Amino acid sequence: MTSFLPQTCFRQLARSSLPKRSPVSPAPLSRFQPTQCFSTTPRVQSRVGGAAVSVPPEVSLKFIDLPQVQGRGAGKDQPKIAVEVKGPLGQLTLNVPSFVNISHDENLRKASLSVADPAIPHQRAMWGTTRAHLQNYILGVSEGHICILSLVGVGYRASIEPTATTAEPEYPGQQFVSLKAGYSHPIELGIPEGVQASTPQPTRILLQGTDKQVVAQFAAEIREWRKPEPYKGKGIFVNGETIKLKAKKIR
Repeated sequence: MTSFLPQTCFRQLARSSLPKRSPVSPAPLSRFQPTQCFSTTPRVQSRVGGAAVSVPPEVSLKFIDLPQVQGRGAGKDQPKIAVEVKGPLGQLTLNVPSFVNISHDENLRKASLSVADPAIPHQRAMWGTTRAHLQNYILGVSEGHICILSLVGVGYRASIEPTATTAEPEYPGQQFVSLKAGYSHPIELGIPEGVQASTPQPTRILLQGTDKQVVAQFAAEIREWRKPEPYKGKGIFVNGETIKLKAKKIR
């Protein structure tokens, strides 16, 4: 009489006869995978702060110690010194952060800047910023800064007026820039102190001053009244500003 194996035993014998396979584990992913760069040139950080600033013979630098404020309301970073930049066009004062050091060589007419710890990102950022401010101050008191605004549009005009009907003068002898840029009401903007404005042409405004920030800020305020638009190319353009015109819609 033939004996039959139970079904469970037959399954165990079949499994034991098959070769054992080790489970395939996925390849470990590298923690830092190289990123593909679109540019072939290597990345180089800016070294603006370490570059020396040239001081013209007609410009003088004077270092002034600032009083330190002690108390609860005092800020974390208080400037300890200020640089007084004096030239033929005027005088400007720059407050230097406490971690920035300025060394002035009067024989070579050079000024170099350094920071306490270049590894700190904030100090490294203010290193180049302070150097740029000092460079702008030196150029401002020696040569001056200029902004040219162009008015493009039918009927756009500008003029310099000694008085204004919609604004009060902030200081004695203040002049106003009067704009005609398509509005029904007059636009009269007071010229900041230290800025000289003129209109060599009805569609041109020339701004001059020693402080680059004040000149550029006033130019931005004038431009805000009629920004350049991309359909007809009309507006107020600053320093050769260009805009890309959009294609006309054909119905």
